[in-house]
Amino acid sequence: MTDSASVITIASKENLVRILDNLKEGIIAHDLQRRIFFFNAEAERITGYNRQEVMNRDCHDVFDGPFCGQRCSFCNGQPQPVDHITYPLTIINKKGAARRVEFRATLMRDGLGNAVGVLAAFSDVTQLFELQQRSGGMNRFANIIGGDSKMRAVYQQIIDVAQYDFPVHIHGETGTGKELVANAIHNESRRGGAPFVPINCGALPEGLIESELFGHVKGAFSGAIRDKKGRFELADGGTVFLDEIADLPKPMQVKLLRFLQEGTFEKVGGERTVTINVRVISATNKDLKKEVQRGTFRDDLFYRLNVIPIFIPPLRERQTDIPLLANHFLRQTADHNEQATPKIAEAAISLMMDYPWPGNVRELQNAVQFGLVRCNKKMITPNDLPLELRRFQSPPARQGRTRKLDPESVREALAKTGGNKAGAARELGVGRATLYRFLAEQPEVTGEVL
Repeated sequence: MTDSASVITIASKENLVRILDNLKEGIIAHDLQRRIFFFNAEAERITGYNRQEVMNRDCHDVFDGPFCGQRCSFCNGQPQPVDHITYPLTIINKKGAARRVEFRATLMRDGLGNAVGVLAAFSDVTQLFELQQRSGGMNRFANIIGGDSKMRAVYQQIIDVAQYDFPVHIHGETGTGKELVANAIHNESRRGGAPFVPINCGALPEGLIESELFGHVKGAFSGAIRDKKGRFELADGGTVFLDEIADLPKPMQVKLLRFLQEGTFEKVGGERTVTINVRVISATNKDLKKEVQRGTFRDDLFYRLNVIPIFIPPLRERQTDIPLLANHFLRQTADHNEQATPKIAEAAISLMMDYPWPGNVRELQNAVQFGLVRCNKKMITPNDLPLELRRFQSPPARQGRTRKLDPESVREALAKTGGNKAGAARELGVGRATLYRFLAEQPEVTGEVL
């Protein structure tokens, strides 16, 4: 290569580095041995590490584990990178602060098509996410639907607890979406991409619970014709979700407590101690403290499980989410059945908002599916809804011209009725659904009054 060609090549590389350093995305590139060979300025800003600290080092060593968590293709044995993958990710920077990023990894190939490394690009969306949280502009998160302030608080809890491996206990009524929250915690954590194994403790036959959870060896009991892994072992590296934990029999509570303390167990009929690495998330619709007082649940296990409690509000306490959820389930059901999506009449929405929903989100989904079957394929009216809802139909609002709502009049009405939204709607002469929609669009009105 001539001197002039060398100069051009060097200048081209310098220009490429300059271009990549001016991108608003962090860029990390590493070879098939995970050695980092490129780290741009935005990657320095987002992660808090400078390029001198990371260059030519194993990315797992630099970041105290896989930067992309359990989704990493370079963790176990022969690398199995995919051509392209995109997902949200929460990372911890050098100073220990959580940063939410949109992560994109692309497989790099040489001229012959052979894999030579991975290029990862990531954008810091932490401020945008926080702004959506504060402004009330977020109405869904990690497959969970809801824009009510109570649900936004749950979203923040999910993000906060996802970065730690402490046990989480989720409490909420039947049908509030406890498994969705547990799955969101798993996916937001570095364990995302590893197995998420849900276990309904109330649905397992008592004589088989230990085998189901921890596995058994061949010949341990009649019918044990081979060694079998339990749910905990299948979840190694990931998360176990113990639903209806209050229904776990006392003998199994002891074995679960030992596992939480030591991270080990023995299979049924086995002598070898098995060590695995899983996060445990539990949930129940019962008050676990009361179960402890009744003597049906061990207090030491309760304190082991309830390290980080999360409460999911019932649907009746977040009525402004009802139109959002109803239309989501309607589109979902209509798409599944390959038919046009009808609309939901305002009177039907108002009726849904009046109903207390003892079955919560699950019952709402059933009601929407019922209405879809009953309606004329164009509009779901109150008459298309289940009988239980129609019984709660309230008298119509005052007749006359509908009043245009404004923040000041709504504040006055809410103050006059002590924050009672149904009473405020009557005071304003509008339907309840109209008021709820107004409050959903301007959450600061409710925040200032209540």
